[in-house]
Amino acid sequence: MLKVHKDFEEKMKKSINVLKEELHSIRAGRANPALLDRITINYYGAETPLKQIASISAPEPRLLVIQPYDSNSIADIEKSIMQSDLGINPSNDGKVIRLAIPMLTEERRKELKKVVKKAGEEIKIAIRNERRDANDKLKKMEKNKEITEDDLKRAEDEVQKMTDKYIKQVEELVSKKEKEILEV
Repeated sequence: MLKVHKDFEEKMKKSINVLKEELHSIRAGRANPALLDRITINYYGAETPLKQIASISAPEPRLLVIQPYDSNSIADIEKSIMQSDLGINPSNDGKVIRLAIPMLTEERRKELKKVVKKAGEEIKIAIRNERRDANDKLKKMEKNKEITEDDLKRAEDEVQKMTDKYIKQVEELVSKKEKEILEV
């Protein structure tokens, strides 16, 4: 019974971390190096994350500066950024690449808000699926006489409490990101 709860809690934490990573990579009108976390570069034939081949900084609120460790990779980095879904055109001076983060239009803010809501809903669905799996395991344990009916009821209540706790966390993260997006 405790193992079921422990596994369930671990899966919930992973779900929350996935959501946090996804929300970090959504552009909110501010320069944030995490925007580039999902970008990979074809570096000498291998797909390599950008942060492994360059330093990324945000010297100003609306500017990202990418300084490659190998200046030969500047063209590949620029190409990968242009092919990404960021919608930002890079400019390079031969040594560093600059990304000017434009102000978000009202329409784009609404689109991003929908993307954030969708990400939150997907994580909520994952959490509910994990709850169902945990409850199925508990019912199987009761059926195999490993736990009593009372233990089953208590364990299911505990699973529900954990589910509510993590769903609330998802809603808080989504709400916080929406406010960040709507901030001008």
